[in-house]
Amino acid sequence: MSPESQASEALPSRRRRAPRGGRHRGDESFLLPPGSPALILAVPGPARQGGTDIAAELARLVEIEHTGQPAHVGHLDGDEGNLGALLAGLHRPQDELAAVVVPMSTGPDPALDAAVRAAVAAAPVHAVAAEPLGPHPLIAEALHDRLADAGLARADRIRMMTMVTAATGVIVATPGDATAVRQAEVTSVLLASRLAAPVFTASLADEAGMRAAGEQLRAAGAASVAVAPHVIGSEPEARLVPAAAAAVGAAHAAPLGAHPALARLAALRYVEALSLALAD
Repeated sequence: MSPESQASEALPSRRRRAPRGGRHRGDESFLLPPGSPALILAVPGPARQGGTDIAAELARLVEIEHTGQPAHVGHLDGDEGNLGALLAGLHRPQDELAAVVVPMSTGPDPALDAAVRAAVAAAPVHAVAAEPLGPHPLIAEALHDRLADAGLARADRIRMMTMVTAATGVIVATPGDATAVRQAEVTSVLLASRLAAPVFTASLADEAGMRAAGEQLRAAGAASVAVAPHVIGSEPEARLVPAAAAAVGAAHAAPLGAHPALARLAALRYVEALSLALAD
């Protein structure tokens, strides 16, 4: 079978659901044919930790809203629900792609990405690693929604803009080091355009950096500051959010959690990685 014909059979076909009401009206989905490679969400840490239910709910949303096929959750630590064991349990001919592993992170994470690549390389079946969920405009949409949920921003549905209410400046607080901050700044720019308000970016683990961002926002005229956690909720850094916000004297939104935008991104990253794998 030629690569072209193989791709035409294995690649998911795009479909558009009937328009539905609400914020996510007009979503695009991908209908996977039977026998498609497994979609696995790779989650940092062991099973039964805080945020484990988020991955399970995202997997459910990916399945029912976007692919029509089961999505799985693989943890990078511990024996229960382990990613390596999940990959080893897949039954597929050696020459066929068995799985696409999507890292559950809002941006490049060297430790998580390396762990996913190691699990994929050690798998007895053919698997590939997808890109992390962000940066992407949908992450900015999800951050905006969580700020609105916390009463820190509201959507002007008539003009399709966001007007900040309780906060006039925002800090996007991200896991990781200076490299992660630079990656998250892409999302911060997109969020600032939605909010029509200044947005700075800082590392959750860098208290001095968080304080500096708050001081810069207040020096620029922000009367109040809010923290938008650039985390899904299953990352170890998620527990740092309340203390980081308190250090700045700011209110904070909840982590992104099982936001529908993240489910859309997981399906998108799966399709991108599948397309590249079949083109090789």
